[in-house]
Amino acid sequence: MKIGFLVKQPEEPWFQLEWKFADQAARELGFEVMKIGTPDGEKVLTAIDNLAASGAQGFVICTPDVLLGPAIVAKARANNLKVLAVDDRFVGPDGKDMEQIHYLGISARKIGNAVGETLMNQIKERGWNMAEVGFMVMTFDELPTIQDRTEGAIEKAVEMGFPEGQVYRAPLQQRIEVPTALDAANTLLTRHGNVKKWIIAGGNDSSVLGAVRALEGRGFNAETAIGVGINGTDCIPELEKANPTPFYGSFLLSAREHGYLTAKMMYE
Repeated sequence: MKIGFLVKQPEEPWFQLEWKFADQAARELGFEVMKIGTPDGEKVLTAIDNLAASGAQGFVICTPDVLLGPAIVAKARANNLKVLAVDDRFVGPDGKDMEQIHYLGISARKIGNAVGETLMNQIKERGWNMAEVGFMVMTFDELPTIQDRTEGAIEKAVEMGFPEGQVYRAPLQQRIEVPTALDAANTLLTRHGNVKKWIIAGGNDSSVLGAVRALEGRGFNAETAIGVGINGTDCIPELEKANPTPFYGSFLLSAREHGYLTAKMMYE
């Protein structure tokens, strides 16, 4: 048996780990995984055709755009392939989740809440004057999973007493990665040059790391800025540095669950 495993950013450590654990499931259960990077809609649809031509019977996908859901399902059905979504859920033409498509994901808002709580606990532990602190949130509202994480962080921080008027959103353009986050953070910092201390949240490690690089470029350090990421994969070199940076920590998600379990589910 052959199954496909399609991911939107194959160069990212998170997706490489998903592939690694899908391969582990394949070795243990006796099937083949065809791993394909699909960064845009055209490559997704071509990959599905190629899978069918190669004799695959189904595929797992983290789509580059949740709005591609109906097109992916139509193409899968035309090729008689089963489909299972991972990480990001398909969205239908009505703007609602396509609940008929099986999906393995995470409690995104709860994870965001945990980020907000961690940042607030650090502010209190360090005795910072809340009036001097800005909350930089690296947003990417085009992806519901990421939006739930960032809004969850804001929600919890405000609930714990952070002033809502000091929350500043830095929208990312096109991709959630370090360079785009660096640009978005620099734009925001130019507008809010009077803020003395910063806390940072984002949808993943890379978005927070980009913000950290921008802050370091303006003289902030581990004493004046606190960033908390999500994934626990892209940040490992950062946490291994001899001198601490403003990147304080990350919530480690289980790439094994997302890679091994989805491949096993598709096989079954």
